[in-house]
Amino acid sequence: MNGVKFFFQDRKIILRDKTRLKLFIRELFRNEKKPLKSLSYIFCSDNYLLGINREFLKHDFYTDVITFNFSAIEKEIEGEVYISVDRIKDNAKQEGVLMNEELHRVIFHGALHLCGYKDKKREEILSMRSLEEKNLRLYFK
Repeated sequence: MNGVKFFFQDRKIILRDKTRLKLFIRELFRNEKKPLKSLSYIFCSDNYLLGINREFLKHDFYTDVITFNFSAIEKEIEGEVYISVDRIKDNAKQEGVLMNEELHRVIFHGALHLCGYKDKKREEILSMRSLEEKNLRLYFK
């Protein structure tokens, strides 16, 4: 599968059925009418992502996901999504959901950012959450 790749900083997480997930992510971009050239997901630790957050975004706090869009051509998506496995585990516990569900929510969240969706304002957050839920339902049906 050329367009979507997964990289693991360590083995704190098991991502099942990678081929099906890659196909689903490609379909998400197709449904959003955003041509996908390449997308890398990097699963890492809190400390690793904190370093990225500090260096590139000048934020000094833990986060579950950071998305970078490297597209040289506006009509073609090329990006990286960094996901903290530590945050996923904590968020799942805090929200009372299965870790697998929270993991996929954040995977789709990163893809949606690359499609142009934001999550800073209240209405953007509600829209993003709705799209995450829609994709979770479609993926796990």
